[in-house]
Amino acid sequence: MDRDRRISRAGNPRARKALIQLAWLWLRYQPGSALAGWFRNRVGALAGRTRRIAIVAMARKLLVALWRYIETGIVPDGAELKA
Repeated sequence: MDRDRRISRAGNPRARKALIQLAWLWLRYQPGSALAGWFRNRVGALAGRTRRIAIVAMARKLLVALWRYIETGIVPDGAELKA
């Protein structure tokens, strides 16, 4: 990540692609979470370029939420953990 709070294109392309795929999977398998709700409110019925831009923003938010979970054990809001 670079300093202006976005996922930099200068970084590892495999990691960037994996984060974006993880964000799409999060939307699919965690539809009740706060992050998925944020994405739906932000994008609504829009498609195309707007959705792709918003998914990158969501991937960044998801990365922060997962890092917080790893470091402190705080589960992302609305996420369902399976035993």
